[in-house]
Amino acid sequence: MGRMISVIVVMGVSGCGKTSVGSRLADHLGWQFIESDDFHSAEDIRKMSNGIPLNDEDRWPWLKRLNKALKETIAGGQCVVLACSALKDSYRKMLFTGIENGVVVYLKGSYALIHERMQQRAHFMGEDMLASQFDALEEPGNAFVADIRLPAENIVMDIMREFGLSQR
Repeated sequence: MGRMISVIVVMGVSGCGKTSVGSRLADHLGWQFIESDDFHSAEDIRKMSNGIPLNDEDRWPWLKRLNKALKETIAGGQCVVLACSALKDSYRKMLFTGIENGVVVYLKGSYALIHERMQQRAHFMGEDMLASQFDALEEPGNAFVADIRLPAENIVMDIMREFGLSQR
């Protein structure tokens, strides 16, 4: 039996598969799923849609809203999977403020592979902004690292195995 986990943050640059992996993982576990994109302000989305990367000042209110949602979910007795870029160590610290039983899953892939995937989908984060995501990325030292070349279902099973989590 693994340690008690109440929050799993599935992180990585745009296009790495956070939503696909995170939502599948939440389904398997019977946990709530939160898509961090749903918490962006209209102004943030407007900026990103116009190819303007968000800066730290833009991100702090968003991260605080996400932290509040995580804490409210846990307080309500639910465990939660959050799909969030969480590119910097300081962002991850903010997400986990007041949360003791959280872990990070880092979906890692090459620029070339993610760029190719982004060309095949519609998202407000354009492929031209991918470079800024890689520039901002501080790879976590304390995360479970998953190779995004694997199918999402395999990644989900690897995460469950890593943390001793069983299907509901």
